[in-house]
Amino acid sequence: MAEILAAGEALERALTLLQGGDVVAIPTETVYGLAGDATNGIGVACIFEAKGRPRFNPLIAHVADMAMAERIAVFDPLSRKLALAFWPGPLTLVLPQRPGNGIHPLVTAGLDTIALRMPRGFGGDLIAKLGRPLAAPSANSSGKISATTAQAVAADLGARIKLVVDGGATPVGLESTIVKAEDGRLRLLRPGGIAAGEIETQIGMEMLRGGGAGVEAPGMLASHYAPGAAVRLNAGTVGKDEALLAFGSQRAEGWHHAAAFLNLSETGDLREAASNLFAYMQQLDRSGAPTIAVEKVPFEGLGEAINDRLSRAAAPRDNTQPKT
Repeated sequence: MAEILAAGEALERALTLLQGGDVVAIPTETVYGLAGDATNGIGVACIFEAKGRPRFNPLIAHVADMAMAERIAVFDPLSRKLALAFWPGPLTLVLPQRPGNGIHPLVTAGLDTIALRMPRGFGGDLIAKLGRPLAAPSANSSGKISATTAQAVAADLGARIKLVVDGGATPVGLESTIVKAEDGRLRLLRPGGIAAGEIETQIGMEMLRGGGAGVEAPGMLASHYAPGAAVRLNAGTVGKDEALLAFGSQRAEGWHHAAAFLNLSETGDLREAASNLFAYMQQLDRSGAPTIAVEKVPFEGLGEAINDRLSRAAAPRDNTQPKT
């Protein structure tokens, strides 16, 4: 099983593993990531192997600072404005690759673009110490619920990796928001830890939604973030064999007969709900209920990202095709 080390004690051990072409599960402000040296083909291949991730699904490359980002990708004015406003933080920018950037082709799945993010905390410190970007998708089996604690990582991937760095529960609880600039407009490819409205306020325009044909960035598969149980959305009633993932103060009919019950936020706080989403889905999945019924969550603010994750969790379980 993987060794679990506190973040304050793990930097040198993590660095040694990464330099040797291995992978390490690390905390970020969004969810836990499974990190490998983005310039090392063996390390990147280990990420795909440990997760069981389809090779056509690209990875995010994480950087320590703007200088590192500039060596990897070409920034247009709009993307640069967003980087200066939201980095470090839960925003990923999809940008044209700079020729000769050293990023292994497995990271970008053959695309001429690359997804970049600058994380806070341990991840940023580790990248700076390594001196190279880290590819780091969520630290969970491909298509399953993302991990927000070191213990969740170990329960899923512990037999396949050597080290999990424990930084406590992740504060945001959702993956990063992914955007792409195109012809002076901004396209939202994946809602996430920064609400779309915050970005739109920063740039002074409304974002376009969705991508083109095929997978342009991580998190775009139709089925993703899925528990073992089936997921039923916008539940107004609850069967006695169903678990209930609630939201707010108004309950679905029959809720007191649910096989298991958790409330994302009793006060209707979307930030609290986002932070609890994956951990609560995992807990309800462990209840043994065949179905998790989910009460309606509003689409405003971070609700857009929460509903995105829930809709993918509820989708037919076929990870071989992108959502277009």
